[in-house]
Amino acid sequence: MAHLLSRLVFQPSLAVRYLGDVVAKQEIPLKLSEACINKLKEVAAPNESLRITVDSGGCSGFLYNFELDSNVSEEDVVIEEQGARVVIDNTSLSFLEGAIVDYHSELIKSSFRIVNNPKAEAGCSCGVSFAVKLD
Repeated sequence: MAHLLSRLVFQPSLAVRYLGDVVAKQEIPLKLSEACINKLKEVAAPNESLRITVDSGGCSGFLYNFELDSNVSEEDVVIEEQGARVVIDNTSLSFLEGAIVDYHSELIKSSFRIVNNPKAEAGCSCGVSFAVKLD
């Protein structure tokens, strides 16, 4: 038990788990906006997380997908802040590292979205599709 506790960094308001490990706040690969946190706390059941995946498709090459999910595998990265939880697989995370998960509400549409993605070169006007920045 002491071995497991030595691998954990406890933060009361923020936690990220990589294969069961919790890492320090400065290592957070994806940030959650206040709007995202508030909306997740409002719509997600206690056992649900916002699952984010990146798939090929859309007008720019890749699509962001969002869904509430109660399943978390050991391979998922779990980001938890102020009671809101986001789950993302490592492959999708490689396209989103450094981005912000936001919730945007307007008359015509309200949705979770990714903003300030340093891995995206361009996106479509709907904000769901993006092209990967090639280094």
